[in-house]
Amino acid sequence: MKPTSPSFNASNAIPSSAHGVLAAILAATATATTLAGGVTLQPKAGDPLLGLSKVQAARWTAGRISYITPFGNATGLGPIFNKSNCQSCHSNPVGGWGSISVTRFGIDEKGEFFPLEELGGSLLQSFAISDPCRETIPSEATVQAVRMTNSSMAFGLIEAIPDASIAANEDPADANADGVSGRVHWVLPLEASPASPLRAGRFGWKAQIATVLSFSGDATAMEMGITNALIPNENAPNGDMALLTSCDTVADPEDVPDASGFTFIERVTHFQRYLAQPPQTPRSGMSGEAVFNAIGCNACHVRDWTTSNSPALETAIRNKAIRPYSDFLLHDMGTLGDGVQDGDANELEMRTPTLWNLRTRDPMLHNGSASGGTFEDRVTIAINAHGPFGEGANSAAAFAALSANDKAKLIAFLDSLGRNEFDINGDRFVTLEDFAIFVACQGASIGADSPCAIGDIDQNGVINANDMAGFLLAAQRDGFDILDCDNDGTPDLTEIFNGAPDKNLDGVPDDCGGCVGDLDGDGFVAASDLATLLGGWGGAEFDLDGDGSTGASDLATLLSSWGPCQ
Repeated sequence: MKPTSPSFNASNAIPSSAHGVLAAILAATATATTLAGGVTLQPKAGDPLLGLSKVQAARWTAGRISYITPFGNATGLGPIFNKSNCQSCHSNPVGGWGSISVTRFGIDEKGEFFPLEELGGSLLQSFAISDPCRETIPSEATVQAVRMTNSSMAFGLIEAIPDASIAANEDPADANADGVSGRVHWVLPLEASPASPLRAGRFGWKAQIATVLSFSGDATAMEMGITNALIPNENAPNGDMALLTSCDTVADPEDVPDASGFTFIERVTHFQRYLAQPPQTPRSGMSGEAVFNAIGCNACHVRDWTTSNSPALETAIRNKAIRPYSDFLLHDMGTLGDGVQDGDANELEMRTPTLWNLRTRDPMLHNGSASGGTFEDRVTIAINAHGPFGEGANSAAAFAALSANDKAKLIAFLDSLGRNEFDINGDRFVTLEDFAIFVACQGASIGADSPCAIGDIDQNGVINANDMAGFLLAAQRDGFDILDCDNDGTPDLTEIFNGAPDKNLDGVPDDCGGCVGDLDGDGFVAASDLATLLGGWGGAEFDLDGDGSTGASDLATLLSSWGPCQ
């Protein structure tokens, strides 16, 4: 019988258990990924950093398990909370964007915001372990704001950006007269002593958090109601301490060290700290980035950063060039502000969000107002929402004035942020459909905007053997069965790439196993194949002997293979 063709199925490529999922991810990312010329396959969004030590990789694995595992009543959930585990919000992929929102509330009194902390503000915890404990938005609140789940991608790399580098982009007086100012939100990490120096905030919609550990401690307490070493006190439902006493049944702090000595917030910090930066494909950029820069988007969405070279940092994090497309500063966004004050960030100010992995983000914007439809729809809504007031207004107006061609280039560039290498059809997985396009790209002149550039891993303008080696790595990572039907040491896909015919596009050379005449791929050379060949007589489509046309010699070849494939 003809060997089973290579296939990918998103439902069965990854084992069902959490431990199996992690083993599969680590096995895939541990595969040798360096190709000729020192080119390395970019990790997928949600994968661990390249270059982690065995100990660090094990911590990432354990942290991911903690990240996706729900808390329950017995383990301290609540009594008021928004979700029972981190993945519920950070789901696209695990650790990434999400479609879950939270609500902030408070009072706007004569232009000044009050968070109503005494009534449970400014964050609403929407769920409770029992109805009597439930929190509601108090009637006194005059401000309600929705905030969507932000991404936790590559948090360790972002934390490692020096404070001075972020501060260097400050322009509070708009000295460039471009309508863009921006300022650092200086904050004290939760784990720091009161006398410690402030750090440049970089996480959260208001840049209100500076370190991964602070982010973990804050989210664990505020979103899941799990008290910990950084936030040891429970949130009382609408500030009602008596109600808290009757609802809270687990002693604080609820986050205690596990058998290995790590707390939950330390575990999820390991996971988020060691997440890789999402890919950008083609990695050398597209012409739409010039449009992005020309209309001023790069004034806030700064592409290039280099992490600190401090010896105290892990090798996988230290002195790395990254492209988050954010300045991590606060900007006056006018009508795009959320009306909520958070620390020193006022009601109109928002932190510039990162754009890496943008192509998978639905909804977009802090309030989720750019949702559904196509990627182009969402991006267009999001850019237009930057006007008519605030620091993004000039860019929004410039975008509206672009030609249709330049808009298309810009959107195609933004769609490259998060695209996996060799995922030419854009479905997030490397499949046989991508392989067919990839093979057809041979001999083409590949420019930055060509679909073929997604398969040109070394970005040398041609699809060659080095790219084929990269395709095999990417395909294997996505669950492809890399077959060698004739056991000659060369994968079937490589043989097809090198010219072996594959008329039925099943990823197996047509002449493998003596089935050169099996034109319909059913495992038999029979009347249907004969009819197919005769229907293509004189053309090149069913040329079995490689002479450029379908004729008598091809008919003889087919008849000699008549019957079941052996």
